[in-house]
Amino acid sequence: MGGLSVFHWAIIAIVVFLLFGNRLPSVMRSLGQGVVEFKKGLQGIEDDVKAAGRIEEQPAKPEAKQEAKAPETEPAQK
Repeated sequence: MGGLSVFHWAIIAIVVFLLFGNRLPSVMRSLGQGVVEFKKGLQGIEDDVKAAGRIEEQPAKPEAKQEAKAPETEPAQK
């Protein structure tokens, strides 16, 4: 009632194989390449998040409180 039995899955697999049998290897290859690209994208995002975490964890450098003094005399311009 609530699910498919092994027999039903076997029938579905046979129908799929008959319909897509000659194209099935190329479809699976494309699916595999898509999964690999997806994982690479996730890894890139994880690297970005880790890098951002490392940047935030570093203590902020104290800024030197030196007042910029204006030169009393400006050099002559030519």
